[in-house]
Amino acid sequence: MKTQKELAFLRDLYIDEEWTLRFTNLVDKHLKFSDERRLLYINAGTGNHALFLRDKIGKDTEMFATSENDDLMTIARDKAAAVKAKVDFSTRRFDDESFDAVLADASFVRPQDLRRFVTEAVRVSEKGGRVAFFTVTSGSFGEIFSFLWEILFEEDLGEHGAAAENLISEIPSISHVEEIAAEAGLKNIESHTENEIFEYKNGAEFVNSTLVADFLMPVWLNFLTEKQKERVCEKLAKIVDAESGDMSFRFSVKATLVTGEKR
Repeated sequence: MKTQKELAFLRDLYIDEEWTLRFTNLVDKHLKFSDERRLLYINAGTGNHALFLRDKIGKDTEMFATSENDDLMTIARDKAAAVKAKVDFSTRRFDDESFDAVLADASFVRPQDLRRFVTEAVRVSEKGGRVAFFTVTSGSFGEIFSFLWEILFEEDLGEHGAAAENLISEIPSISHVEEIAAEAGLKNIESHTENEIFEYKNGAEFVNSTLVADFLMPVWLNFLTEKQKERVCEKLAKIVDAESGDMSFRFSVKATLVTGEKR
């Protein structure tokens, strides 16, 4: 198992481009920042998108960003210092109603934690302030979860596949995410979704990719021991190859951006 520091470097080297960029492209397509007084970016990771936005927003806008942990924050601060960008990266908790614009990355937030996460983003927004967050919605990872269900059932793991069924059912629909936003205190809610395709030449490349091996599987299979996880991943690579034949393996993700204003 990799350390938090190792995962931070992997996040910067691979995940930002392979995963996060697909969501932030959606943000850049549908959300424009211009004359905000104080902007907060929650879960800014190693800072790539926050620094990109810094160049786009007004020079008088105060910009703050939180990283998920100290190792990510250190990388983000080093980047900001290198380009002399005025972004205050931290891991601290802000006061209520401190910002007139909030953008939050929930792409790695567990579905059961999404409500709490959105509520926190709304809490720090001023009344009338804009709040936006991006996340994964239902219809994602179906190609993977169907294989996991089969493997867990055959191996008598995860209560005969019930764990895999939960992986599918717990990812919220777009309408559910909008309900969460409304219950957290947003109005004039809009959502935008795009289907993102991830492609790998074979099963081994898929299960050994940084995204899958270090960021997705450890969360999905957290109810298994390390040896059980290895066994499942080995079988997953084989079943992918058996089903795909000479073709590449693809899975899809529904990337969703939700925007609104605080009531």
